[in-house]
Amino acid sequence: MIYLDYQATTPLAPEAFDAMVPWLRDAHANPHSPHRPGRAARAAVEVARDRIAALLPDGGRVAFTSGATEALNWAIKGSSGAIVTIATEHAAVLDTVAASGRPHVVLPVGADGLVDLDAARAAIGPDTGLVAAMLVNNEIGVIQPIAELATMAHAVGARMLCDAVQGYGRVPLPDTVDMVAISAHKIHGPKGIGALWLRDGVAPAPLLHGGGQEAPGRSGTLSPALCAGFGVAAQLMAADDPQPVEPLWRAAQERFAAAGWRLNGAASPRYHGNLNVRRDGLDVGRLMSDMRDVAFSAGSACASGSGRPSHVLRAIGLSDAQARSSIRLGFGRYTSEAELMRATDEILAAAEAQA
Repeated sequence: MIYLDYQATTPLAPEAFDAMVPWLRDAHANPHSPHRPGRAARAAVEVARDRIAALLPDGGRVAFTSGATEALNWAIKGSSGAIVTIATEHAAVLDTVAASGRPHVVLPVGADGLVDLDAARAAIGPDTGLVAAMLVNNEIGVIQPIAELATMAHAVGARMLCDAVQGYGRVPLPDTVDMVAISAHKIHGPKGIGALWLRDGVAPAPLLHGGGQEAPGRSGTLSPALCAGFGVAAQLMAADDPQPVEPLWRAAQERFAAAGWRLNGAASPRYHGNLNVRRDGLDVGRLMSDMRDVAFSAGSACASGSGRPSHVLRAIGLSDAQARSSIRLGFGRYTSEAELMRATDEILAAAEAQA
């Protein structure tokens, strides 16, 4: 099986797995307990926290959560004032904003997938309390101008929340953000853990009430095993070649372009571990059925069961038919060029056979 669905989840790094095993097998103490085993567990949590923080701006604190969805919910529901966000955000942002009951503006994007900065400038005003934007889009990989949006937010006294799930450790994060949501399983760590980074002085109201174990008020017992795996995954990201996907991107993109496929979203600025392309008239369901030895996606895994065309592809101006004829290939650390080229050739051949 050739795995090309890195935006949905990444393979667990062997080093992260090894870091987790002792805490799953041998050490069972609660990291919030004061006895010696508890203190040892707490020390493992703090080592992981420091490793994760090393890839984030100075002057803040990492608060562990169950994942990025919780982190985004906490940041949004724990803030106040009107909200400005973007039409191509993850459902964890768009649905939470809609459910908040607060005034909000959803900014449009162009055909390239990038936010309209003039529209943002007009929307971010004195009543705005929060601007929420994704660093790297999970479906089309484009990189939003977070620094510019943060400047606009701060000019009116608003906070800047960045969903950095797809970009953490891969794409530079401006140090002017106020809150950052990240997830372990997108960087070769375990599922079930994420974090919300909070700038010093930023303290959203608690989402979960209880023991208040995580400053500034997130409740729940932490898993030393998950924290340790997350920490090692972050440490590995810090040591990675910053552009390991470039040759893969160029080779695959050239083959699809030569066969008449169209790229969805801007080629730049974009994280090049994401290749979202379309061929008009393609039956993606049939293609995926034919490609049993290649794992790829027709869009976000979080929305794959909805039956609706991608809201991201619709936001960049594609018709329902065009959106439904698009596929997403995600690759990274454990993808070889030979594997990607073989998968690309097989996809192109299967698509051609539909004609």
